[in-house]
Amino acid sequence: MSGDAGGRGEGPNGEGPNGEGPNGEGPNGEGRNGGRDGGGRDGGGRDGGVALVGVLVGFGRALRGAGLPVGSGDLLGYAAAAAVLDPTDLTDLYWAGRVCLVRRREDIAPYDEVFRQYFLDHRGPARDLPRLRAQAHVQVHADLEVPAAEPAGEERRDETALGLLASAAEVLRRKSFAACTQEELAALRRIMTRIRLTPPRRRTRRTAAATTGPRPDLRRTVRASLRTHGEPVRLYWRRRRVRVRPLVFILDVSGSMADYSRALLQFAHSARRASGRVEVFCFGTRLTRITSALRARSPDEALAAAAALVVDWDGGTRIGASVDAFVRGWGRRGMSRGAVVLICSDGLDRGDPELLATAMHRLARLCHRIVWINPHAGSGADPRPQPLGMIVARPHIDVLLPGDDLSSLERLAERLPRLG
Repeated sequence: MSGDAGGRGEGPNGEGPNGEGPNGEGPNGEGRNGGRDGGGRDGGGRDGGVALVGVLVGFGRALRGAGLPVGSGDLLGYAAAAAVLDPTDLTDLYWAGRVCLVRRREDIAPYDEVFRQYFLDHRGPARDLPRLRAQAHVQVHADLEVPAAEPAGEERRDETALGLLASAAEVLRRKSFAACTQEELAALRRIMTRIRLTPPRRRTRRTAAATTGPRPDLRRTVRASLRTHGEPVRLYWRRRRVRVRPLVFILDVSGSMADYSRALLQFAHSARRASGRVEVFCFGTRLTRITSALRARSPDEALAAAAALVVDWDGGTRIGASVDAFVRGWGRRGMSRGAVVLICSDGLDRGDPELLATAMHRLARLCHRIVWINPHAGSGADPRPQPLGMIVARPHIDVLLPGDDLSSLERLAERLPRLG
């Protein structure tokens, strides 16, 4: 592909060497008179759409060559989905193809391989498209992870390989929430929406029929033997039932937790979506129940509704009074019975330490586990001494975890199923 006399080096849709879009537009959409159609917006948009459809059809042919049963109707659906979504986003292209072009579970692995070769290889058929961007996200146990971090320089725009993008996201995941910029926090919020949580489970005393188990089901075995003249041809078994343990979040939204409260609240929103038995409370100087506000599917809407309910946001801290209010108002009524209680706070309490010790002792007797998430627990370079609230509450805490960055919250998500 040869450029003009000015050395623009345009691609098939008028793409410049610095990641410019169709019709010579810059990376932020600024118009320049360097496109193939001389800056004509309508003509360039049609050419780009035709080129993209051709690439999607070529991707379907590549899948057919790999043995996947992809028909013309499937390709029409794939093109329609790409038109509704963002066709320049690798994540949207991947999942739209997963939905429209993959029908069997065993076809997922060859689909992933063809997708990587076709869209991500610099020698692949899609190398002449306008630069595809990978939106920042992480999905636990996903088949394709395309995490991206903050916008980088011109040389970063030319990198479409997953390994280079993953290294930038790894740095962002280990960066403290307090040190992140607004753009980085927005990227982290998008990543957190993809985290899948598995709530802890417990075995009940009741049993249920099962194919295998430690206990024989004598009633079913004898009943089935009546059909064979009393001969027990087949043994039936029973196993103890498994139920989801309740999760209770008690989040500190005082001024000292301002850098971490929104991220922890969004983590609680993800847990609320993963399990129906999740209760969420916020406290500063008093306790507020916000479970109903987190029912919204959108994290921004849920957090805005929660902020409207909490009147002491970024205020003082009374941990002992808030925990005592939870025990007296909800814990004794059964909400904390057998539950895993997660208290997210830095331990800076302005209340009575004796009240905090008494409330924590009562809560430990009611619930199954107490997990304390302290943003400063994993910061070895933090010169501040341990707060009095942490010293008082520490004897009643089963698990103490940090919560200052995304990687610590991911470790908490991995540990949750083992707390049952």
